[in-house]
Amino acid sequence: QVQLVESGGGLVQAGDSLRLSCVASGRAFDIFTVGWFRQAPGKERDFVAAMRWSGSSTYYSDSVKGRFTISREYADNTVYLQMNSLKPENTAVYYCAADRHRASVGYYGSAADYDDWGQGTQVTVSS
Repeated sequence: QVQLVESGGGLVQAGDSLRLSCVASGRAFDIFTVGWFRQAPGKERDFVAAMRWSGSSTYYSDSVKGRFTISREYADNTVYLQMNSLKPENTAVYYCAADRHRASVGYYGSAADYDDWGQGTQVTVSS
């Protein structure tokens, strides 16, 4: 099992930036893909960004492409989500997730393919 702890959320204004962090511990060496998802009140959990744990590939939803960047600090198993030009519709709880069984090998954007989840961090963007 992998333990994931997110941080970095907060209240910002439209156009501002935030950087979310996700620290992975436990069997982090088993991770194949790490992803960021978000869930707004009354809505489903949506894919935001993902990357292969090896760093070989990164993936983004169309709505955040060009504004958000996913990256990894190899030294301490921390994954970041840099979010620029934030919009009110980006308001949600953001979750970090890990796929340890290569379920995401064909498609990286399905929450059902991820085994471990963090507790989430709230991002609120005011207009």
